[in-house]
Amino acid sequence: PEPKCQGERLALEFAKHHDLPGTVVRPTAIYGPGDRRLLKLFQLIARRRFVMIGDGTVYYHMVYVEDLVRGFRLLAERPEAVGQVVIIGGDEYRSLEDVVALIADTLGMPRPRLHFPSRPIQEFGSLCEKLCRPLGITPPIYRRRVDFFTKSRAFSIDKARRLLDYVPRISLEEGIRRTAEWYFEHGDLARAPLAEPSAVTR
Repeated sequence: PEPKCQGERLALEFAKHHDLPGTVVRPTAIYGPGDRRLLKLFQLIARRRFVMIGDGTVYYHMVYVEDLVRGFRLLAERPEAVGQVVIIGGDEYRSLEDVVALIADTLGMPRPRLHFPSRPIQEFGSLCEKLCRPLGITPPIYRRRVDFFTKSRAFSIDKARRLLDYVPRISLEEGIRRTAEWYFEHGDLARAPLAEPSAVTR
């Protein structure tokens, strides 16, 4: 979004003006133990209540928290990173359908099969926002939530590889497994047998 780009430019200009070593980091979707932004997705799949909006072919690019921290450290150590804008992400991006299937496999649950068309959901979300916001009511559904299902988030980490020798170490399969284990340990999900990484299919 434009405000974010403006913020990045201002940050780099400020750093340059004050002779500070500034770098802009753009992480892809962060996940891992301690992060609960994906918890609702895990819970819906675990309870067999997840419904895909759209066909699920949009891409989703994630980065495991340990890989992100490693990227930050590399950026702090490399003089050539000063003044740069760098994307830090996982080794690959997958379709949203694949990510959902992977989570289901890891939780030992059936893969969700139900799809709803995205267009009427988007229109309903827009209508909810228009009606609810003037009344100070949180919309039950809004366009930004629908965007999760309809907008691709696929990015290139080639610059990080080239500039920092950055190589993600945690595969998506392993990262999802570790995240699920953390949710189980902290009572966010009902305990269930976890699939071994080798048993998870792409």
